[in-house]
Order: sequence, then structure tokens, then C-alpha cells
Amino acid sequence: QVALVESGGGLVQPGASLRLSCAASGFTFSDYAMGWFRQSPGKEREFVAATSWNGRSTYYEEAVKDRFTIYRDNAKNTVYLQMDSLKPEDTAVYSCAREKADFGMGYGQFDYWGQGTQVTVSS
Repeated sequence: QVALVESGGGLVQPGASLRLSCAASGFTFSDYAMGWFRQSPGKEREFVAATSWNGRSTYYEEAVKDRFTIYRDNAKNTVYLQMDSLKPEDTAVYSCAREKADFGMGYGQFDYWGQGTQVTVSS
């Protein structure tokens, strides 16, 4: 049974950093691209970042690409999102997800989602 569990969210001031973690189980983690998404109240879920199955390729939503870094540790079955220079508009529930097809680049459909972790950026 696939499970994705996020952690690391919290309340921070503008300009601060946070690192989100997503622990995966129930599948061969190293075979799948992983992504991070976020959703704010009243808005649709939006893509934030993704990493390919082997971690060699990453890509980002334009608004975060110079501030956020996605990376994975296949030995720990965990994908991370390092978020620096946080802004109030980054406030959202952040969820990780697994790409549906194995050995993908993270551009395709995602089929499993975690419950999310709240990130609030406020002074």
C-alpha cells in the first residue's frame, strides 16, 4: 500500500527557510519521479517542483525556481523540498506526490498524494 507522509511545515516569518520532507513507503521509491504541490484556500492545487526517478533532473514552477530546491534520498525513501526566502504568498498546504508511470521525469500524471503539511509565512 502506497503511503506518502509529509512533515516539516510550520509558521515562519518572511525571508525564513523551511525544509519539508516526504517519507514514502509501499513501493520501490527509487523507480518513481516525485513532485511537490501546494494549495491555498480558495485556489486550485498548483505544481511546485518535481524530480526525476533518479534525481538527475528537476524542474520548478517559475515563482519558486530560484528559492526552492527539490532533492531526494533514495536510500531513505524520502523526497525533500528546501524552501528559502519564503514569502507570504508561499502560504499553503504542501503535498508530495508520486508520478504514475515508473522511470519518469516528473512531467506526467501523479497518482498518489500525501495529506500535506501546512506552511504559513507571516510576520
